Amino acid sequence: MNYISEWLTDHFGITVEVQEKLLLTVVAVLILIITRKIILHFVSKNVEDIKLQYKWRKTLTYLVSFISLLIIIRIWFHGFDSFATFFGLLSAGFVIALKDPILNFVGWGFILLRKPFEVGDRIEINNVAGDVIDIRIFQFTLMEIGNWVDSDQSTGRMIHIPNGKVFTEYQANYSTGFNYIWNEIAVMVTFESNWKKAKEILLDIVNKRTENLTTEVRNQIKETSRKFMVFYSVLTPTVYTSMKENGVKLTMRYLCDVRKRRTTEQNIWEDVLTEIAKHNDIQYAYPTTRFYDNTTESKQATKTKG
Repeated sequence: MNYISEWLTDHFGITVEVQEKLLLTVVAVLILIITRKIILHFVSKNVEDIKLQYKWRKTLTYLVSFISLLIIIRIWFHGFDSFATFFGLLSAGFVIALKDPILNFVGWGFILLRKPFEVGDRIEINNVAGDVIDIRIFQFTLMEIGNWVDSDQSTGRMIHIPNGKVFTEYQANYSTGFNYIWNEIAVMVTFESNWKKAKEILLDIVNKRTENLTTEVRNQIKETSRKFMVFYSVLTPTVYTSMKENGVKLTMRYLCDVRKRRTTEQNIWEDVLTEIAKHNDIQYAYPTTRFYDNTTESKQATKTKG
């Protein structure tokens, strides 16, 4: 070894100190590379998920590269002799390399402590809606609703979302406090229809379909108001009137169970179709083209004929 050291010094001018630093650098990098290969070998044998294997490879590559850089700096530059400084940089390297897993772990703690949602809740996050079916250390899982399926029913897909999303994306909880939401059903009738009678029919239907909900909802809202500033002055169904291009729009607004929106819509629509069919002076409106003759159809012309 002394002969090699002297030969390097004589022929290349490399001092003993530099030779020692080169040797330490090579040994350190080799140890890190071998350690990475051992860990990846263990992962490949025990983890079947290809995507998870890929994440392990990427994370270890970043981590080994960063630690190698710190070790090289530690060996070649005396300004980093302080162990505290070296340890601080090493810790920072871990945080950078494992930023997403650490964020997801913190998000898991936030979900458990703050409880923005729990297993069984129906939520929407980042335009994805579903029922929470599992909460784990790094991700939570939704059984998706909506999307290509109408009226908030299940699609059958499970959506896995990183826990860190609770810090960066809004969350809407359908179930917190009380399990009811406001739903609206619009019925369009022609201008010539007896819209007042139609409105009475719709109000009677929606009242019958929701008559048992008001007391239960009031009790749930009373409990919720102890934690949140939630209050409703009116909980009974109503029907709103507005005029559109094609006719008079009558909108039924009512409370329904968050998981029964489609069922209540079906029941109400069946009642509406049955009742409206009994009245000849009420007609559904739909896009049509009409020619209006002012000389014969205007109010003045009608009075003149009379």
